[in-house]
Amino acid sequence: MVRSMTSLLIVAFSAATRTNAFVSHMQQSPTRIPSSITHRNNGPLPAKDATMSEEERDAAMEKALKAMTAFSNKYVQNTNTYYCEDQSVPAVVIKGLAEHKVTLGTPLCPCRFYEDKEKEAKDGYWNCPCVPMRERHECHCMLFLTEDNDFAGTEQNISIDDVKKNCGF
Repeated sequence: MVRSMTSLLIVAFSAATRTNAFVSHMQQSPTRIPSSITHRNNGPLPAKDATMSEEERDAAMEKALKAMTAFSNKYVQNTNTYYCEDQSVPAVVIKGLAEHKVTLGTPLCPCRFYEDKEKEAKDGYWNCPCVPMRERHECHCMLFLTEDNDFAGTEQNISIDDVKKNCGF
């Protein structure tokens, strides 16, 4: 009985510690700044696009933007979620995912602050769709919204042209 209680306490303490760390991290996360600004102002570009010419990077961004738009449309339909009624919200998030796809090789969530983006991308927890979205349908980016969310629109599709128009691409 004592051994079972000890195990239970260890599990409870471990869960509480993880929860506290997560809450602390969430509270420290600044307001989202577009990744097109943050990665250019924080020193050299990550290795994935450091050797690309401007034309190559533009072509890679175009390809990634199409891929992330198609992925988002399919994921919205598969999870029965919706885009925000303000179409600029999904457009900016999709653009951020595309930028991370080009710079990091994976669609790391663009709505969070990372001390080390490459490490986070390799870890995979915040790669879209992130673990909270996959497990609980909780998307803090407001890309995938459940129908009971006050900001959810009625759209389950966004065109590449709407993404470009609404995010200034």
